[in-house]
Amino acid sequence: MSNSLLWERTNQLPAGQETKKRRWKWIGHTLRKSSNCITRQALTWNPEGKRKRGRPKNTLRRVIEADMKSMNRNWRSWKGLFRTGLDGECW
Repeated sequence: MSNSLLWERTNQLPAGQETKKRRWKWIGHTLRKSSNCITRQALTWNPEGKRKRGRPKNTLRRVIEADMKSMNRNWRSWKGLFRTGLDGECW
């Protein structure tokens, strides 16, 4: 039995799609909070200083940017989420 057939019969999404869906619901929830909320500030925080050697860590921001790239969006539209589209219908 293939995975796609199993997902269809059980009315489930693949784990990757479910994770992405929940991540974007959380982002929408966080963006609707006030601008002084720590979770909202964490989405735009950019640490100062030098990085360690080696491969960069996979941060939430990088994951979000990769999601947006797969949806043919860019950083400007990500920043635009803070100004517009904060209604719950988008999420």
